[in-house]
Amino acid sequence: MKHPDSATIQKLVDSYCAAWSAADLATRLALLTEVWEETGIYVDPTAVCVNRNELAEHIGKVQQRYPGAKVIRTSILDHHHDLLRFSWKMVLADGKSLPDGVDFGELSGSGKLRRIVGFFGPLPRM
Repeated sequence: MKHPDSATIQKLVDSYCAAWSAADLATRLALLTEVWEETGIYVDPTAVCVNRNELAEHIGKVQQRYPGAKVIRTSILDHHHDLLRFSWKMVLADGKSLPDGVDFGELSGSGKLRRIVGFFGPLPRM
């Protein structure tokens, strides 16, 4: 299997982040259809979504809680084989940010996201 190049993965992740920034369900679903496997799994400390539609609905709930919020990638993409990671932050409509997060992902054989595991905030120090 050929692995996607860095530019392709960057576009994939940036479209994924754009889906998190879309207040409209139709826009979210259109973006996710481009980059997310139908049966992809999303997990973070607050949610488990087992398909594209559940993820779109979860993002909608986050958008309702933080109207006008945008998710912005804050790091370069680190990837090897079918695995990737990147950091991000959610910028609220008033310009304030929530604590940064980091996502770890896995690509499918078709080059779409098959799994994202998200973490919020920095790791606690020992």
